[in-house]
Amino acid sequence: MKKTKTLKIRIKDKHIKKLDQMAKSVNFVWNYINELSIRSIKERRLFLSAYDLHPYTKGAGKELGLHSQTLQCIASEYITRRKQFKKARLNWRKSAGVRRSLGWIPVNTGQAQFKQGQIYHNGSYFGVWDSYGLSEYTFRSASFNEDSRGRWYFNVVVFYDAKLTEGVGNTGVGIDLGCKESATDSNGVKIEGREYRKLESKLGLAQRAKNKKRVKAIHAKIKHRRQDSLHKYSRNLVEKNAAIFVGNVSSLGLAKTKMAKSVLDAGWGSLKTMLEYKCDHAGVVFEVVNESYSTQTCSSCGCIPDSSPKGRTDLRIREWTCSECGVEHDRDINAAKNILALGHERLAGGIPFL
Repeated sequence: MKKTKTLKIRIKDKHIKKLDQMAKSVNFVWNYINELSIRSIKERRLFLSAYDLHPYTKGAGKELGLHSQTLQCIASEYITRRKQFKKARLNWRKSAGVRRSLGWIPVNTGQAQFKQGQIYHNGSYFGVWDSYGLSEYTFRSASFNEDSRGRWYFNVVVFYDAKLTEGVGNTGVGIDLGCKESATDSNGVKIEGREYRKLESKLGLAQRAKNKKRVKAIHAKIKHRRQDSLHKYSRNLVEKNAAIFVGNVSSLGLAKTKMAKSVLDAGWGSLKTMLEYKCDHAGVVFEVVNESYSTQTCSSCGCIPDSSPKGRTDLRIREWTCSECGVEHDRDINAAKNILALGHERLAGGIPFL
């Protein structure tokens, strides 16, 4: 079964100057299209489509050092974002200054290939660190992207043969998302998280010293540590279970409260995304269930006793004993077990392999 996935490949730094120049040209085309769109709406009350914009940029690729297909990709992306944000004018892409836009160069399907151990696009070769075996893939749509530290990456969509992961388990697991521990599953396994808090003091020192390069490096380290722990945790869950259920806690909603720092540091959205696509690739069931009262309900007797923690005022209570049946609970593990039970109820057709 053919499926698609996106590969992210680091480009060698010797190509930065070339890519920066191409990114400036992309910004120029974007801003030109933005101005055309604004004038068309004001003067003719007409919203231009991507097809309408193509004649205005035709032939400019050679002068700007861009592939002709890249110009079409820019126009299509502009129209897509204009519709998405429902705005007549989008932000200008800035090529200089403190708030400059990070580099972006779109590549249409088939306009980049892997030749002689390098990425070939628009008559130029770009050396990469190939950790995926790119010669085995046929490139589809792609883009060159710059990160906040000035490093460039090649992101490409490829086809691959989807196969069930070896060693798929025959059990189910529920996951409770939290702040102190980013995630706790019904088996009692916890992922600590709090990567930002661990490096917060070093980040503060760098910020007070106005060492921008060091600040960006620390932020990158925080991000990479968080992604590494979440990837390892999610991969372990997918390989050992046939069904995974996660509570529907809203990270966006809680990010507007006083808990914002802890919520954003936990990376709930990233974990859900990882589990979703990894489960899809491995043929594992993945569901987001309503976790209301999962913390208060006793996973042993199913009642909501008076002794259970209630609301944000009882967040400090990590362990409690059910006043009805006398079973002792770890707050997060109990919630994860209730989420697992709710997940079982939602699968009307039963859980595969169970």
